Amino acid sequence: MDDAASAPPVRRSARVRAPELAGKGGWLNTGGAAYTLAGLRGRVVLLDFWTFCCVNCLHVVDELRELEERHRDTLVVIGVHSPKFPHEAEHAAVADAVERYAVAHPVLDDPELTTWTQYAVRAWPTLVVVDPEGYVVATYSGEGHVPEIERLVTELEAEHAAKGTLRRGDLPYAPPEPEPTVLRFPGKVLRLPSGTFLVTDTTRHQVVELAEDAETVLRRFGDGERGLVDGPSGRARFQEPQGLALLPDGAVVVADTVNHALRRLDPGTGEVATLAGTGSPWRRGDATDGPAREVNLSSPWDVVWWRDRVWIAMAGIHQLWSCDPAAGTVAREAGTGGEQLVDGPAKEALFAQPSGLAVTAEGLWVADSESSALRLLGPDGEVRTAVGAGLFAFGYRDGPADGALLQHPLGVSALPDGSLAVCDTYNHALRRYDPATGEVTTLAGDLREPSGAVAVGEDVVVVESARHRLTRLRLPAEVLGPRTDRERSVTGIAIGPVHLDVVFTPPPGQKLDTRDGPATRLLVSASPPALLRSGEGAGSDLSRALETDPAVGQGVLHVVATAAACDAGPEVLHPACHVHRREWRLPVRPVVGGADRLVVQLSGADGTGRAPGQAPYPSL
Repeated sequence: MDDAASAPPVRRSARVRAPELAGKGGWLNTGGAAYTLAGLRGRVVLLDFWTFCCVNCLHVVDELRELEERHRDTLVVIGVHSPKFPHEAEHAAVADAVERYAVAHPVLDDPELTTWTQYAVRAWPTLVVVDPEGYVVATYSGEGHVPEIERLVTELEAEHAAKGTLRRGDLPYAPPEPEPTVLRFPGKVLRLPSGTFLVTDTTRHQVVELAEDAETVLRRFGDGERGLVDGPSGRARFQEPQGLALLPDGAVVVADTVNHALRRLDPGTGEVATLAGTGSPWRRGDATDGPAREVNLSSPWDVVWWRDRVWIAMAGIHQLWSCDPAAGTVAREAGTGGEQLVDGPAKEALFAQPSGLAVTAEGLWVADSESSALRLLGPDGEVRTAVGAGLFAFGYRDGPADGALLQHPLGVSALPDGSLAVCDTYNHALRRYDPATGEVTTLAGDLREPSGAVAVGEDVVVVESARHRLTRLRLPAEVLGPRTDRERSVTGIAIGPVHLDVVFTPPPGQKLDTRDGPATRLLVSASPPALLRSGEGAGSDLSRALETDPAVGQGVLHVVATAAACDAGPEVLHPACHVHRREWRLPVRPVVGGADRLVVQLSGADGTGRAPGQAPYPSL
């Protein structure tokens, strides 16, 4: 902290009478009281315009803690919660956030942005200083302004003490009593090789091991107090930890978010050590690579092991970093530091608060929360957006990825079939994105702020952060795939041209529904994409000419076929429509003399994919 006595006076704005405080959601942390600026006359008031999705706002909450303590008898900090997302306009969600992030001052819930508008605020976070006579004297946007604000508060204390207009007293703060739950706002989950689960108990500053039932507590790591302390499990300290990743040696990396650090936890001994970070947040101009213990990090939110390194979702500065535990170094890998949704070469791309990571054969998947997007960093070093359109394009819509909508997703996990489970946090849903089809669907709803998940056999275990628990869900059959498909051996196919046919004959009493256009749709893709020289993409014909590249070797053809049929016959007054859909993952290898025709069966009149009397096809 700067020395306020030796620093020059802070430049103030022209004094303007501060508008009164108003918010339809009412007050939190006041014991039911409603505060007014008139009633706080004689105090220095600091208004913090924030929203709980914004990591920079959360940085400010943490920056203000010591300032509030040092000036507790003259300074009143009031958080004015000003939502960006629809979910943030729910009063219960704001109350959860106030507890989750240990906001230790009164909060005005302003869901309709009434006070935000009166103060002409344009950005999150914004800080407004009101002097003891009720005039606005300074406004700051962004984080990192606390040293200057403290100098201003010190000046105002001296000035108004001399004028007799300073009133001292206790801070008006009355937090609610926390509920006695086993977990409190858990963040992320990891399954250990033993079958047990590790979960970050974020608000209690611990990492907890649960039994295979995902409910029974076996051990807690950390003493439960805020801090950055290494050592045995009973003495170590974390500060709002989030992501977890398993290292090849069996240790676990913990994204110790508010400590701006990575910690190494040995599940066997319980010993905790700092792997990366200094405990201080990264600031503009700081190094972005170098010795891991000497470079500042910024709110690491998730971690994953990929390409022999720990990859870090550096939410606080909208980047992806890596940490090499063997070399003891960290480095920026993707993102310029600007907050936006821009694809391209990794170090030129822009992210918006990356908060979840997962790895599949396609590369590193990123839940980019502020852009409500799912992004991919491919092995070629390019960043591509799978779902999402920008910072203010959010909602709830399934369907083709280019039109699908998410709302502030915080987690992404790989599923058994190579698709992704997206924790669509502010929609309270678990969504699925299938790279093979380009489709977004809903796996489950009625989850409360899901923030992490892990696939376990035929189930997925989801962190319901705002319900303070892990929830086990059964994965649908199409995610697991038919057993015959999952166990299918590699098929040798011809080098070069290959013809794909999908057989579909409407069941008895049905006919193809062509009233609104083509009744069938075929989508073909490959992993890796280079396996197909041509033939990928979507079309209405259930036959497709493909051309393979023998240089790629073995790969997987992803085939999705859909056919719409409706009830037929003059006796049917109100015909119903039926959608027949199936997905195949076909492991193939181009070889000399391989099959030049592939046939798969969508459905059929007799359940075999053939009409009566039709000769059988050689099929997969």
